Amino acid sequence: MSGCIFCAIVKGESPAVRVYEDDKTLVIMDRKPITNGHLLVIPKKHAEFLTELDDERVAELLKVAKKMSLALKKSKLRCKGMNYLLADGAEAGQEVFHVHMHLIPRYRGDGFYMHMPPKYENETSTEDLERIAAKIETMVL
Repeated sequence: MSGCIFCAIVKGESPAVRVYEDDKTLVIMDRKPITNGHLLVIPKKHAEFLTELDDERVAELLKVAKKMSLALKKSKLRCKGMNYLLADGAEAGQEVFHVHMHLIPRYRGDGFYMHMPPKYENETSTEDLERIAAKIETMVL
């Protein structure tokens, strides 16, 4: 895809610090890391959204994320947890429109947190949940 920074990185046309690579996936260091060891797991095939990837590539993305998470936890970085973050769409915070998963190593007191909106404290009624579920169920392929 023309103008896609991740496609340029995959092709070697733009610099990146590579951590892992196979025939379908590339892992690079995030240039603006949230914590030490913050990685990006990128499918080599361009797709803006996760739903545009075939199931095999989605599975590969998660397999590589798991492999890299294990490597981070075994490394001298000594992270104690991991956030796997995949923003899918502008409303979800996606800024680069090529599927990628952030692996954010977590350390006690690292200052990163995910904030839930105030309405998260209120439970939704079973009836409302069933109504929403019915709208989703009819669309499952």
